[in-house]
Amino acid sequence: MDLQLERRMALMIIGALLSLILGAPSVAAASDALWDLLRGGGQVVVMRHATTTPGTGDPAGFRLDDCSTQRNLSDAGRHEARRVGAAFRAHGIPVAGVRSSRWCRCLETARLAFGRLEPWQPLDSIFEDRRGELEQTRAVRALAGERPDGGNLLLVTHGVNILALTGILPAPGEFVVLTPEGSGRFHIVGRLAPAALQ
Repeated sequence: MDLQLERRMALMIIGALLSLILGAPSVAAASDALWDLLRGGGQVVVMRHATTTPGTGDPAGFRLDDCSTQRNLSDAGRHEARRVGAAFRAHGIPVAGVRSSRWCRCLETARLAFGRLEPWQPLDSIFEDRRGELEQTRAVRALAGERPDGGNLLLVTHGVNILALTGILPAPGEFVVLTPEGSGRFHIVGRLAPAALQ
């Protein structure tokens, strides 16, 4: 590498570092841009269920048809879910549809946030049983790659499922925004946790 090219690269790196230190956009500016994008519709929002009672996974012998056998939302989680829904309404975000894992903590998160939902098996937790991971992730990826009509599509699921889909492990109640590109492809445009909602 010649000396002139090395100097240019060093100046570019210094400039990038200075812009990060002195002029990095604030979290508020980043979230404003994300809300603007969502206001235009056509995005897929993948949300982890809100905060639950302490624990990991579900108790032994839990049943999908009996919420009392599962790990469920805490009062804080219910507040988070309502806060997400209120933020979507305050920002005028159009919602074309809401799909949810059939686990009670996801169903309750979706109901409290958006008032409606469609249970969808590919969003079910893969934490305890990884045998369906590839098939479920493939189905969610295919849906997330298609631009929804009439607003944004909300998918309420589990952290491990979002990690398998995007490589991101979100906090409880956090959502990741995806821009569909067709044929099962999308790109990640941002994420927001309940604590950062305005």
